[in-house]
Amino acid sequence: MLSQAKFARWGATTLSIFYAVALYATDVHPQASIGKAISYAPTVIGLAVVAFDKWLWRFPGVHRLVGRPRLDGTWRTTLRPMPSSHIPPHLKLVSINAYIMIEQSYWSISITLITKESTSYSRAAVFSKLTEGDRQHLTYIYDNQPRQEYLVRSPQHSGAVECAISGRSPKTISGRYWTDRLTTGDMRLQFVSRTSEHSSFQAAHQEYLQLRETT
Repeated sequence: MLSQAKFARWGATTLSIFYAVALYATDVHPQASIGKAISYAPTVIGLAVVAFDKWLWRFPGVHRLVGRPRLDGTWRTTLRPMPSSHIPPHLKLVSINAYIMIEQSYWSISITLITKESTSYSRAAVFSKLTEGDRQHLTYIYDNQPRQEYLVRSPQHSGAVECAISGRSPKTISGRYWTDRLTTGDMRLQFVSRTSEHSSFQAAHQEYLQLRETT
């Protein structure tokens, strides 16, 4: 199923191409160069908007102007639950290792968090700028889906995350999380790579180990 952002990009591209083809097929050919430019302007603008959303905003010069932090890629993550969290008596209050994969265009962002036991998918996310300068917050809500063998002691849940972001291309991010299981804690993210296609904790961890060996 396409996300709203992907649907909008495909829609804009399709309509732009359809308009250009229809203009040509109906033999609408303004003779003046200005007339030609105007007649094809909707197609050019539509494709330019799609290109900007998908790629152009990431270019160094453009990126500096638009002010959107670039977060796409894989992040090594540590979750540290607070002592006030309602952890079941048979479980220990320990830090949890995870990896976050972020897919991002200018107007959309999708966050997936994977641990050894479960996967969380963002449902909605928003950037907010609370102060002057480059500091921004990324806030999102998510649904967690545990693996079948862990459902009894770790049932499905929902939650929210707020991350504090400094700079346009940060390498570390700090954040906080809350869940409807009455647990809360801190998060620490460390940038690994621009790859965001890992489907398991093991695959993301393997890339992290390989990159660490080469640096």
